[in-house]
Amino acid sequence: MQNKVITVTRKTTESEINVTLDFNDFKKDYRKRIKTPLPFLNHMIEHIAWRAEVNIEVDVKLDEFQLNHLVCEDVGITFGKAVYEYIQDNLTNGVTGFGDGIGIIDEAMARSAISFENRAYLDINYNGLDIPVETEGMLSEDLETFLEGFVQGALCTLHVDLIKGHNGHHIWEAIYRSFGVALNRAFVISEKRKGMTSGVAGKIEFEVRKA
Repeated sequence: MQNKVITVTRKTTESEINVTLDFNDFKKDYRKRIKTPLPFLNHMIEHIAWRAEVNIEVDVKLDEFQLNHLVCEDVGITFGKAVYEYIQDNLTNGVTGFGDGIGIIDEAMARSAISFENRAYLDINYNGLDIPVETEGMLSEDLETFLEGFVQGALCTLHVDLIKGHNGHHIWEAIYRSFGVALNRAFVISEKRKGMTSGVAGKIEFEVRKA
């Protein structure tokens, strides 16, 4: 049976992050359920939700200070962990576990490719294009940190290539849109893939012995 709703809570001394993935029909107020203290990050997660076709609910509680880097990293890790659990829970159902996609808006275009093989690796290639240091009150390095956190939580390989673009807002929209499309394809359930993994190595198991 396919799991339709997954909630992950991540607690540290600095924050408590709650992320819910709901694969049922889109809620009309889905964007209002994305509640980080960073409006542009909320907008980026909204793009992921729309392109991946999954309701994403996010709630952030901070111990004392709002540190944008911490918010992006912790939300990314928690979101990644929720996606990891969905992929693992649905291996027997035939979840694809890999995908790619293009995201465009006006002059900007980006491509993302993802594979869930228990290997945390992120590669972002801006292809020599100028990336604004800050967009809509957020540092570009923090928007990248969200993706870094995601691959840590999801234990996946993610490649992102910015193909073209010069407007900072559009650049990040194209990147996050392409990421959402890649996830959409990775989430697909296929009868032919029941019991299969994304990579031919199969499910990784460790045996630990201590003396």
